[in-house]
Amino acid sequence: MTTQIHTNVPRRLLWLAGSLSLLLIATLWAATAPAQEEAATPPPPSADQEHAALFSENRFPAATTCATCHPDHYREWSVSPHAYAQMSPVFNAMHGTILKRTNGTNGDFCIRCHTPVGMNLGEPEFMSNIDRHPTSREGVTCIVCHRVNQAYGKLSGRLAIVEGDLFEPVYGPKGGEELERVIESGDYRVNTERGKAGRAIHTEAEKFFQLSTSGFCGTCHDVNLVNGFRLEEAFSEFKNSPAAKEGVSCQDCHMGTEPGVASGYAEAPAAVVGGKPTMPRKRTDHMFIGPDYSVVHPGIFPHNTQASELATIREWLTFDVEAGWGTDEFETETPEGQEFPERWRSADDRYDARDILNANQTLLDEAHHARRKVLQAGYQLGEMVVEQADEQRGLKFKVELRNGTNGHGVPTGFDAERLVFLRVTVSDRDNTVVYRSGDLDPNGDVRDLHSLYVHNGELPLDKDLLSLQSRFLTRMVRGGEREQVLAVNYSPDPLPFLRPSTSSTVLTGRPRGARKHKQNIAPGDSIWGTYNVEPSALTGKGPYRARVQVVAGMIPVNLIHEIKDVGFDYYMSAREVADKIVAGHLVLWESDLELDTGTKPTPKTKQAVAASP
Repeated sequence: MTTQIHTNVPRRLLWLAGSLSLLLIATLWAATAPAQEEAATPPPPSADQEHAALFSENRFPAATTCATCHPDHYREWSVSPHAYAQMSPVFNAMHGTILKRTNGTNGDFCIRCHTPVGMNLGEPEFMSNIDRHPTSREGVTCIVCHRVNQAYGKLSGRLAIVEGDLFEPVYGPKGGEELERVIESGDYRVNTERGKAGRAIHTEAEKFFQLSTSGFCGTCHDVNLVNGFRLEEAFSEFKNSPAAKEGVSCQDCHMGTEPGVASGYAEAPAAVVGGKPTMPRKRTDHMFIGPDYSVVHPGIFPHNTQASELATIREWLTFDVEAGWGTDEFETETPEGQEFPERWRSADDRYDARDILNANQTLLDEAHHARRKVLQAGYQLGEMVVEQADEQRGLKFKVELRNGTNGHGVPTGFDAERLVFLRVTVSDRDNTVVYRSGDLDPNGDVRDLHSLYVHNGELPLDKDLLSLQSRFLTRMVRGGEREQVLAVNYSPDPLPFLRPSTSSTVLTGRPRGARKHKQNIAPGDSIWGTYNVEPSALTGKGPYRARVQVVAGMIPVNLIHEIKDVGFDYYMSAREVADKIVAGHLVLWESDLELDTGTKPTPKTKQAVAASP
């Protein structure tokens, strides 16, 4: 959003003169609006629904409730991968696909990490997020961490959240000394009794020792399926890393002042109660930034209390961001008779919506900047070595990609669906491209075995591709293995179901049905990509230049193809989701390597990389 928004009074004066004609248009539109648009607007909540919402809040307070006294924490969390965990249409469709392929027997295995509140509320495993409880949509919300009082260990997200309203105790790293001071001082004018007027507050803050340890993160970030399949191993990798031996925790790198680097913590108040800050203390960053990014409408993510008060999710999805609704440029040039959805017929409402969208976009931009920093900390471009540069024999060179962190492999976590690769383009002195590796097919995939264009023989396989995406391998009924995008076996049973392993995976080292071929880089290690340009591709116009880029994407587009049959949330098409994923690709580093065929360089000439972000 780059349009400059001025103060509310002058901008509203711009359209005030035409308000009568707009009112007439709105009246005519209301009389002739399509039936399906009216049907898309849900009826007001019933008394039973309001009671259910209140009951849920008394069991599981929402992040919006916490935002009253913790506005900075809420703002950071609201754009975090934790806050996006359940809102993601990609996750929702992938979870639904796995349920379908296992005849529902996968149960809540995936979703219980993505919406612990929803599963504690007993919501269906698969449904539209539009219809979930608002606190369920918050994903890994405040109480998912601060209402846990047991050290559960590695149990793939099976959490029992301590239930209770706002007055019940919360659990944190420091205990309740500062809370007691706030309550007893009288300066903050807080209320600790149910049913009384005033600013409600927790009555206790109990110390939970595990919350500030890496073991707490391992509760969800080591994922093992019932058949012994190890889906994610971020915590296991960390436990065996140099960082763990040095006493560095997950929080030190992912909740400190610099994303991805153990750089210490800020000092700031933990709360602002009635405009009055509490005493400064160690202040952790709750953005928890990672490789994921939002592909949904900016009116529904980041979470925004003003956005939820202004319109429902269905209404936000009808607001045309790209058309410029709510900007001075659009509103002053809107042609007479312009039709709008019922919720956005008022220019005043469109201006209010634009203010919210601008605030959300600012926050998305901050998250984008932090994501770049955390990924740059993890991936480093190393040496580049020229092995051959000859017009008659071709070009040969190799490029090193290093793990820049000592805390875990890169990528980590769900590394079988993380896309990090080298994009290499070789050009002659006239800038004619003679070679490509790491380029994308028309769908947005690299040219690997999962590219539909490669699979159909429409594009050649990229044999030189350096990709860090791990691979799922599944065992077939008649023996042998095959790569699959999702590690769910093709079962001969008409009712396929997920089974516990029939043999000890401790003895075999892996489950019988599926395994993962890891391609990530271990801490302190590196991997080399080797590139060969055939003589027939050369133009005779040396010297040649190789442009090398380190590219990171959230997921490969072929995953979208694999899960599209169950549909995507928020009325998004597979093409829309795929395009937004590709638009989020980041070039982390890039550098040029000269391949001079005229000077006939000594083989294996090294060049130090002067990489730039």
